[in-house]
Amino acid sequence: MSHVGVPRGTVRKRRSLALLTAGVLTIPALAGCSSDSEETSRGVPQDIAPAARDRVADGSTVNWAVDAMPTTLNAFQADADSATTKITGALLPTLFPMDAAGQPKLNPDYLESAKIIEREPKQVVLYKLNQQAVWSDGREIGAPDFVAQWRALSGKDSAFWTARNAGYERIEKIERGADDLQVRVTFAKPYADWRSLFSPLYPKEITGSPDTFNDGARTALKNTAGPFQLKSVSKAKGTVTLVRSPRWWGEKAKLDSIVFRAVAPKDRTKALADGTVHITDVDATTADRIALALRDGSNGQPLTHGPGADLTPAAALRSWALAHGSDEEQAEIAQVAREKNRKAVVAYGAEQKALRGYAVRKSLEPAYTQLALNGESGPLADDRVRRAVARALDRQELAETVLKPLGLPAKPLGSHLALAGQPGYKDGSGALGDQNTKEAQALLADAGWTQGGAAEKPKDTKAGSEAEKKDAEDKKKDADKEDKEGTESTEKTEADEKKTDKDEEQAEKKSDKTDKDEEKADRAVVGADDSAASRAEGLYIVGQDNKPGAAPVQAPDTSTATHMLAPSRAAAAQSLALLRQASAVSEDSTTAEAASKATIQDKATAQDKQPGGAAGAYAPLGTAAPAPASVKGPLGKDGKTLTLRFVLPSGPGSQSLRGVGDRIAAMLEKIGIGTEITKVPDESYFKDHIASGDYDLALYSWPATAYPATDGRPIYAKPEPATDGSLLVEQNYTRVGTDHIDQLFDQAVAELDEKAARELMKQADARIWAAAGSIPLFQRPQLVAVDKKLANVGAFGFAAPRYQDIGFTDRQAAGSPADRKK
Repeated sequence: MSHVGVPRGTVRKRRSLALLTAGVLTIPALAGCSSDSEETSRGVPQDIAPAARDRVADGSTVNWAVDAMPTTLNAFQADADSATTKITGALLPTLFPMDAAGQPKLNPDYLESAKIIEREPKQVVLYKLNQQAVWSDGREIGAPDFVAQWRALSGKDSAFWTARNAGYERIEKIERGADDLQVRVTFAKPYADWRSLFSPLYPKEITGSPDTFNDGARTALKNTAGPFQLKSVSKAKGTVTLVRSPRWWGEKAKLDSIVFRAVAPKDRTKALADGTVHITDVDATTADRIALALRDGSNGQPLTHGPGADLTPAAALRSWALAHGSDEEQAEIAQVAREKNRKAVVAYGAEQKALRGYAVRKSLEPAYTQLALNGESGPLADDRVRRAVARALDRQELAETVLKPLGLPAKPLGSHLALAGQPGYKDGSGALGDQNTKEAQALLADAGWTQGGAAEKPKDTKAGSEAEKKDAEDKKKDADKEDKEGTESTEKTEADEKKTDKDEEQAEKKSDKTDKDEEKADRAVVGADDSAASRAEGLYIVGQDNKPGAAPVQAPDTSTATHMLAPSRAAAAQSLALLRQASAVSEDSTTAEAASKATIQDKATAQDKQPGGAAGAYAPLGTAAPAPASVKGPLGKDGKTLTLRFVLPSGPGSQSLRGVGDRIAAMLEKIGIGTEITKVPDESYFKDHIASGDYDLALYSWPATAYPATDGRPIYAKPEPATDGSLLVEQNYTRVGTDHIDQLFDQAVAELDEKAARELMKQADARIWAAAGSIPLFQRPQLVAVDKKLANVGAFGFAAPRYQDIGFTDRQAAGSPADRKK
């Protein structure tokens, strides 16, 4: 296992919203992946119940659920999260927010214009600010704010506890232009992604000194410049309250206030039913309940789901008989159970009635789920094995399983650096090739992994029969020496040699028996009973239960340390979302059938059951992985089986991610790759396993970016050894990289011609595909439950929210609490 050891005060990062890296591969297919024609693609539109501002009423408060209270309101600190992003989006200037097509668009509320005015000898960008743009204290937004933020984020002053934002270090100077409303930024090196800078923009009162930047902005923002301003932060209530800003010069915010309320995912259905939240991300289970509530409300029929819905007439009659029988003890037990069930039915019905007031807005989240392959050591250090894993995957099947039940386009993602619908998107997966079992097996064979490899004697070993064989050879040498010295007769020497050969043969037989006994013991460990499963909590081996040739669990290597840079602001904003990968996934018939064929795998899997958890993505919680069509056992080499450690989160909110993992494991088993699925707590999944490199295979997501040249660089950067012998990986959690890919990123980030920069990114993406360090699977679904009376809010897709446009279309709903009671 590699470890992350970076003191808080020395954490540095670059903006990175992309994914993993790739290795060196020279493949003819690459030549066909860099055409000049840009592939046209359509993204999934946002679903926000759009309404013109004149149809949206003034007033009222909206409660918006977030995963947790923000740990900081400083978006440039390493522990900023998704709540930080939502809140600062309503309070601070974003100069170039993403639009619905996933590209940056000038924000006229803050800028009249912004463009490159000089390219030689140095790049110069001139910002012309909106004449009305002021901070909440009345001071004009101007060059001093730009200068202070540049100095804080440039990385030159270690007193600022900041995650370094790439691009700021390229700035040479910032000056006032022709007047106070102009800001002139000169770059020491060309920077194509200059639009990514100064968003959000903080006032100089915060960025001007380390104390206010490090501590002051964590819990308070006294000076803001958005349609809302910060009123209060209450850790006790778990709320952050924003109110309409009287200093806002743009279109007036429709809402009086927005309350961001911390609500755990498992509590969101109840929060919706209680009316304590109006907007919240939901999983497929909650989305289904809302759909059922709307259906039941329209047909007026009794509920056919929920507590007691599966109770048969015979079971109901037996329950009634027990409750009214002569056995008083049994009657009391039955009566308590019936009363408990009655209350549950009543509560469920009341919740369903309340859920009729919500709609589920659906789109694709600007993030994608991918399979990460750790190429630092082990079998995956060989690019042929990584490519074999990739070629074994049916990405179309995985995409359909996740997205098709939701009515969303089910197409595998074809790029690491852009999503469908974004400018520059091109399917580069041809550099690797489509799913092909025979070619995957051929790659493994070329890498030396064969059916008989697990039974081979390990090379370069002194153990077992090899050691005894060497002893026999030493004896023979001694005998030869004695023969030369004439100490014994020729006849005696020959007799000794025969005896030695016989001893050697017996030793080999004894060693073979020992090997067989050890192999039998190993199989006993792998195929253990419930007590053994409980000792290895959270671990089961897909496809190896009670099968010959199973390998014992190997302890992780802790001999090397790894340093990593903290994830970027936008990446950190999605860190909590990593624990709810592809959450909108419903059960399908394939694993429903597999559920009836439960094996010993169920015993270990059942340990992951969590109270109140919804059924898994592909089978009820506790169901074993679906069995492949044909299994011949894992391949091997030098006496070792080809088994990869597949790490997945174990929490109740991660069932669907584990379901995807089970399907992938079944696909890999078909080509002879075994998988040890290890389930770890959600809170330690990313930090202690993904970031530290303690895995072979893993599933997680990264958000999209409008700036792939900047944001992809640290994700795909070739790991470099540090002075202490450890590995500097930045955000390259696969530990796979090449000089060529680094060069393409470096060229693109300095290329001011947008078309040329996109072409460079397509070339980089093709090589990332070829290296198979990470395999994009699908864009993640986005499900948001919203009060049906709210407009201009929901599943935003790529676009940033326009907080000032959100409001109720119902005049009474938008009135004061007293008005709503009338």
